[in-house]
Amino acid sequence: MDAHLRDLRYFVAVAEELSFTRAAERLYVSQPALSKQIRQLEESLRVRLFDRDRRAVALTAPGRALLPAARELLDRWAQAQRQVSDAAAAEAAVLTVGMSTSVGRGLLASVRSVFRERRPGWRLVIRQVDWDDATAGVAAGEADLAFVWLPLPPAATLAVRVVAREPRWVAFRDDHWLAGRDEVSFAELLDEPFLALPEEAGPLRAYWLGLDERGGRPVTVGATVSNADETFTAVEEGCGVVLLASGNAAIYRRPGIRAIPVTGLSPCELAVAWDPADHRPVIRDFIDALGSV
Repeated sequence: MDAHLRDLRYFVAVAEELSFTRAAERLYVSQPALSKQIRQLEESLRVRLFDRDRRAVALTAPGRALLPAARELLDRWAQAQRQVSDAAAAEAAVLTVGMSTSVGRGLLASVRSVFRERRPGWRLVIRQVDWDDATAGVAAGEADLAFVWLPLPPAATLAVRVVAREPRWVAFRDDHWLAGRDEVSFAELLDEPFLALPEEAGPLRAYWLGLDERGGRPVTVGATVSNADETFTAVEEGCGVVLLASGNAAIYRRPGIRAIPVTGLSPCELAVAWDPADHRPVIRDFIDALGSV
């Protein structure tokens, strides 16, 4: 059986980390799913690639033999993807921008205008990506760059530029006890059920649950949501409250839901992120356009 590139990517991650836990975090997959793929690769190759016990993971001789070849194949495939992407983009003159929520704030319209002046033959295509990918498509190659919320997962070695820094607010159903308030301290919310991003979102999930400001108090997760539509449906159904940026509170204002400022929380940061290895001038033009608005 031929090995898939995904299997080789998983193998290389485990070989470099020598830890299934760290490799799973790096790949944004669950540890059981990663272990299953490695076992299937070993079965297809009819060798054992890793010696593993409860304390350590080590490459076997076949594993050490496979590692440089796997790295070369992945590097060559990544290079081929970049070449194909560059050729397609140059032919179609399309720049794909990922995002998980509407950026609002007049930002996108202003950037489109400036970018159009700099690249009159190009057009921007917006790609909506669920929150299980905190890089909004950049890491997976689905977007050329993206608007993202910080912090990014440690393994996401992307270049970023902050474009907005705002207070965090809380959204809730309009019959909630907060409905009569104009402001609330985070300490008053600690016992509330919160809506959470998927675990694959990594540190972004923890950030929007306010874990750093909880002083060790555990969080009650009322529901896990993958996108803005699921979030506000869950709020309307009374599953919990949700933290959001003040700018997004205005964007997503709707009947039946209210939002107020929360004190005692650090401000959130909206950024544009891109692959630092992508040196196409059009990427720089888009980033510079952001700096002009």
